[in-house]
Amino acid sequence: MASKKITIISAIVALFMVFAFYNPAAAKFPAKDITLICPWSAGGGTDTISRALVKNAKKYFGVNVNVVNKTGGMGAIGMGAAANARPDGYTVGMITFQLSTFRSMGLAKLSYRDYNLIQLVNQSPASISVAADSKWKTLEQLMDYAKKNPGIVTVGHSGAGGGWHLAIASIAVTNDIKFNYVPFDGAAPTRTALIGGHIDCATTGIDEVLQLYQAGKVNIMAVNNLKRHQLFPQVPTIAEAGFPNPSPILDWRGLAAPKGVPKETMDVLVKGFKKCFEDPEFVKLADELGLPLVYADPQGFEKFLKGMEETLIPALQSVGLYKPMN
Repeated sequence: MASKKITIISAIVALFMVFAFYNPAAAKFPAKDITLICPWSAGGGTDTISRALVKNAKKYFGVNVNVVNKTGGMGAIGMGAAANARPDGYTVGMITFQLSTFRSMGLAKLSYRDYNLIQLVNQSPASISVAADSKWKTLEQLMDYAKKNPGIVTVGHSGAGGGWHLAIASIAVTNDIKFNYVPFDGAAPTRTALIGGHIDCATTGIDEVLQLYQAGKVNIMAVNNLKRHQLFPQVPTIAEAGFPNPSPILDWRGLAAPKGVPKETMDVLVKGFKKCFEDPEFVKLADELGLPLVYADPQGFEKFLKGMEETLIPALQSVGLYKPMN
């Protein structure tokens, strides 16, 4: 009897040990759906690209990738949530341009160093536009006038410290030019002010003025990039317009996981999301939206982000927004 009891107890202990040390999720990743945190509101550009990117994720991961919007704090709420998530690979985040400015502007301690980077998804260049009836027909004419008349030329943008604001500020400080910057709450009111004659020129994403450009209502003087945009082959680069800028400030989006995710899991995430990025349906949508896709692996992404932070410092200083956090 005693022997039988010992046998039963031994079996129970053995069963317990199996359950204690066997973790199905650890045995094969991913064993359940993955969450992608989008730090911007539903329906916006970042939300649109996030959902398009993971639409066919099940083909490549074997599970769904579900987008969850966590907004606020210029993206800091959502990006912070991704950085602080459990490092098991089941939560990743879409990180955006604002991450490059948080520490430099004294807004948050968050930076790319708080993540295991997965990949760069896209880089969007700024454009410099004037109304079609503007007295300036070229960027050189505009810049010459602005240099001779400091603080007179008004430049509309979609928010202080944003990518478009800092892109033109970087060009201005390099060429010793002082603009009068006018912030608006987004690209739409910036465009309206430009067409209405309330500002002299506007700095926006080049895709944000596509319809106005096609309708002949604006003249895009230059794109702030090293090469011309595929949808705007007639628009010169900033260098072709006479103002070389070897390190342009670009809006960007990418993917990252919390620090501490195991290497084997990171390998799965990197390979899976690269396949999502290369998915024909995603590529087609991005092309239709005029969204330049740019891939970089974790190492290339890190190199890009390090350079972006360095490029941003003089631009932030020139507009009085450089307030670095230790």
